[in-house]
Amino acid sequence: MRIVITGGATGLGKALATKWAEKHKGVKICIADINQARGNETVEALTSIGADAFYVTCDITSETNVNELASTISAKWQGIDYVFNNAGVATGGSLLDETPEQWQWVFDINMLGMVRVSRALLPLMQTQGHGYFVNIASQAGITPVPYMGSYNAMKAAVVAFSETMKLELAPDNIGVSVVCPSFFKTHLDESMRSANPASHKMLNKLFAKADMSKEDVAQSIYQQVNAKQFLILTHKEGKRAFLLKKLLSSKRYLKMMLSQTKTMKQVMDKRDS
Repeated sequence: MRIVITGGATGLGKALATKWAEKHKGVKICIADINQARGNETVEALTSIGADAFYVTCDITSETNVNELASTISAKWQGIDYVFNNAGVATGGSLLDETPEQWQWVFDINMLGMVRVSRALLPLMQTQGHGYFVNIASQAGITPVPYMGSYNAMKAAVVAFSETMKLELAPDNIGVSVVCPSFFKTHLDESMRSANPASHKMLNKLFAKADMSKEDVAQSIYQQVNAKQFLILTHKEGKRAFLLKKLLSSKRYLKMMLSQTKTMKQVMDKRDS
């Protein structure tokens, strides 16, 4: 088994690498990340539990870097079984807080980065006649909340992109799953970009209250990918929210969400508190 994980040096990416290494002794894993020090640490940890792992510096906003990743994989493995499009960043703020430059930044990483990696590695799967993409979106992509407009929009785009891939690549025997986790303890707050300091405080509180670890999320993803589930929801409250959105009228659902998120406006209005 041969696996590439973008953003695999830390957080959920590292947890996914560890989970697959624990379940499949001798699995080949490429950690593609921009943080070499953390990447090397992750490779060492994976090697200690029996994986055949290595690190590649890869900035997914760089076409050159991504093409070099594909060339490395082709030369080293002559194919690939799983691609985890996991690398991503966080953004927050109101419509007026978020500049077009911030929208462009998160789009280039969270959406176009996934497109670049998928385009570069797809030919290897097509040549061998099989493969699997696991695209990491977010609960925010299916049940969005206020003050995370650019992040919500990019993750919704990932869901739509993944469904398109699923339909387009099925005749090539290439599978696709899209993962929509809710909040869990991770390093995503390190990449958080917002002009409003309250966004950082709000996000950190949500992370702190999370009842699932990255290892719990990785376990859920492992089980559902093996079952070839397309839409992977990892949190109970996320599943409930998604079900309510489908079952309730738009009017009732939005009224419920306005009630549940009204305190967010109070927090975001206190910019310097």
